[in-house]
Amino acid sequence: MGKGFFLSKGVGVLLIICGAASVATIIALSVVYSQEKAKNNEVSPTNGGSTTNPPVTTPAPTTSNKPWDQYRLPKTLVPEHYNLMLRPRLTPDETTKLYIFTGESSVDFKCVEETDLILIHSNKLNYTKAPTLESVNPAVTAPNINKYWLQKVTQYLVIELDAKLKKDHMYRLSTDFVGELADDLGGFYRSEYEEDGGCCNNSMQPTDARKSFPCFDEPALKAVFNITLTHPQGTIALSNGLIQTTFAPTEKMSTYLLAYIVSDFDFIRIFARKSAIAAGQGEYALNTTGPILKFFEDYYNSKYPLPKSDQIALPDFNAGAMENWGLITYRETALLYDPEFSSNGNKERIATIIAHELAHMWFGNLVTLRWWNDLWLNEGFASYVEYLGANYAEPDWGMADLIVLNDVHRVFAVDALTSSHPLSSKEEDIQRPEQISELFDAISYSKVTKHQHTYLKEFAFGNTVYSDLWKHLQDASLPNTVADIMNTWVLQMGFPVVTIDTASGTVTQKHFLLDPDSEVTVVSPFKYVPMHCGLSQNKLIALSITETVDMMKATGTDWVLANLNVVGYYRVNYDQSNWNKLLNALNTNHSVIPVINRAQLVDDAFNMARAKIVSTTLALSTTVYLDKERDFMPWESATDNMDFFYLMFDRSEVYGHMQAYLQKQVIPLFNYYKAETGNWTKDLPGHLDQYNLVNAISLACKTGHKECTDLAKGWFEMWMNNPAKNPIHPNLRSTVYCNAIAAGGAKEWEFAWAQFTKANAIEADKLRYAMACTKEPWLLNRYLEYTLTPEKMRKQDATSTIVYIANNVVGQALTWDFIRARWTYIFNEYGGGSFSFSNLINGVTKRFSTEFELKQLRQFKEDNADIGFGSGTLAVDQSIERTISNMKWIEENTKTVSNWFQEAIKPL
Repeated sequence: MGKGFFLSKGVGVLLIICGAASVATIIALSVVYSQEKAKNNEVSPTNGGSTTNPPVTTPAPTTSNKPWDQYRLPKTLVPEHYNLMLRPRLTPDETTKLYIFTGESSVDFKCVEETDLILIHSNKLNYTKAPTLESVNPAVTAPNINKYWLQKVTQYLVIELDAKLKKDHMYRLSTDFVGELADDLGGFYRSEYEEDGGCCNNSMQPTDARKSFPCFDEPALKAVFNITLTHPQGTIALSNGLIQTTFAPTEKMSTYLLAYIVSDFDFIRIFARKSAIAAGQGEYALNTTGPILKFFEDYYNSKYPLPKSDQIALPDFNAGAMENWGLITYRETALLYDPEFSSNGNKERIATIIAHELAHMWFGNLVTLRWWNDLWLNEGFASYVEYLGANYAEPDWGMADLIVLNDVHRVFAVDALTSSHPLSSKEEDIQRPEQISELFDAISYSKVTKHQHTYLKEFAFGNTVYSDLWKHLQDASLPNTVADIMNTWVLQMGFPVVTIDTASGTVTQKHFLLDPDSEVTVVSPFKYVPMHCGLSQNKLIALSITETVDMMKATGTDWVLANLNVVGYYRVNYDQSNWNKLLNALNTNHSVIPVINRAQLVDDAFNMARAKIVSTTLALSTTVYLDKERDFMPWESATDNMDFFYLMFDRSEVYGHMQAYLQKQVIPLFNYYKAETGNWTKDLPGHLDQYNLVNAISLACKTGHKECTDLAKGWFEMWMNNPAKNPIHPNLRSTVYCNAIAAGGAKEWEFAWAQFTKANAIEADKLRYAMACTKEPWLLNRYLEYTLTPEKMRKQDATSTIVYIANNVVGQALTWDFIRARWTYIFNEYGGGSFSFSNLINGVTKRFSTEFELKQLRQFKEDNADIGFGSGTLAVDQSIERTISNMKWIEENTKTVSNWFQEAIKPL
């Protein structure tokens, strides 16, 4: 699945059916695991036999040691083939007033162990007839069904038989059912949009195929699917197979990768709303897909495994994208590009997400994880090779370097907490749907490695565990190293900080923790980390806890720089003398240090200061040279780390001194780009230069540089005076909109809202972010209410908008009060399994740094224990841990930081 900024997973069955009404309806099966509404009751135990009426609702068995109370299927039945017919209704049912779909399904399965029990996943489906069981072989008689019921907690249709199924024989289970097409972005769902058509779609990863039809919904249980869709006249149908109403059989595949769509969308083999295709917004994706597919065929040494590759942009989609096999689904902003509205950041995101999803066609789809505990086998590799694919399509962008900022630094932030987790967990520790959803985090996506084509060949159309990969890596590796090295990567959480004493050459390592006083409850059994190091050399060292390495010694003015170009997953500390030499190199001739390492020196220093390994003043000293820096990566690293200082100090007396210092540092960069662009009239050719221009304007305005603020206000006013002609470059819109709205009042906000309501998805995203920048509390409170009003804001955008508002110091307390008061509604309405729930909790609480806020956070956890936090459960514990760490840091550093900033802004 793609890495959107709020990454949800789109799974399996995607059905889009678009009608001809002015308000279009989309129905989607989503990966989001949502709570059942009280009005949508499920069926309970009933006698089997020939009964055709819906069963009577009675309590289901709950004995905890029964198979139906376990979250994993027993290893008794293996599906081979599904026949599925679905008919979605695009108008509400006259009686229930609900949107529904009806379905008929049969599954042929093999009995591999004798059993008198059938467990098949089913969630929020009501059965209109009793299930029927027959033998595929006429010579074998199938047992009768004694009774059946729905086990709500573990999401099973449970069928008890009067005799055992025979080993190695094939049977067919048939069901008729009805489900709700809700608007919750979970399971088979609907959405609406203002245009001349509509559609319904689904997404199933990781555990929502069962919400569309009864199925053996585990990734290892691959099967072939035959799908038939009944849909209105004038629409077209899409699925994993060929374009027709009754689709060709799929390849053998997992349920979570199934997809089917019926729509009135237009297409150029990129499917989207007719207006988007007419505007040419699918052209960039179309022109990028071919080269990336060819690159992966060569890279994997494996042909693309399917006869077609369709991609579709959906108006409502909780994920960034989803790798349905042969029919990839995207949020509109992740696939559609328009030079009139899209920034170069939008363009990069499209290229990388396309590459990520296409990479899954092999890693994840052709070869699939056996169980979700090895999710990183899917997502980690796709997150790595997305940079290679995008770099091939756009070789001038320097994508290979950006992995450090976008992934390494991202994962460092969470992997430095004791509440982190290893890449691979035990299967038995990952059982419930919400536990599965929790794994879709920075650890699984951004702790990455490389792989080989032999692995793909052996396990094509099959399932694997992580250890299968080591065998194939070993074939071209040094003997007896791959498993030993990679197990330290996969089976232990966290990462080390390596400390180098350049006087003695002594190199030591220890587990890096952002809060060194936190308790590590899971101690790693491993004693070393592979380490790339050296001055001009690049040598692999298997480092024990302490070693002496001659190449790490330095005398005189020589200095040592380890982890050259940041190829290793660890932080590096040095003796004070070497730090002083590196700082001197930055201040006198920073180009002698590679640009990636300049970014890493800043990031390492700031994070090690938070961990009390180096002083905070040393970390701040790495920013002194920035008035001479013009490259994007060091500036981006510095502003990312200064964001933590803003979070800690924007409510304190330190804020003014910090603002003055950062303004002093950024004005030379601001003036540089003013000159380079001919007073903001010319475009810059370089991809990273365009990014750094945005950094210059953003930070200059943020620190109150009057020339910058006047520039943003002037551009925005020109647009307000002539809404039909926007003078602001797409690259600058997000930051200009934000700063103009922050400096303005209700008039600016209301103008932005009016433009938002009629904007395309690309422009709407920029406006949605910017409206959270206002300093007016009443506007922010109203905006918070809008986030939970589907008529005003799409459900896919609700949680990210709430986080945007929380990022605003004026909106922080408002948002926290809002979340606590509405948690039950948010959890039930937006789905506890939504992948954005962890982002929501972390985003709203990241500024917390007082005893009072810690007490509130713990009370929030206690008050909602019965409701739960779904995929955000781990995020609650991480937020508590982070708050404690923030409190300690502020107590220990406020005075030192304030004094340092005051000294730094004094005239020389």
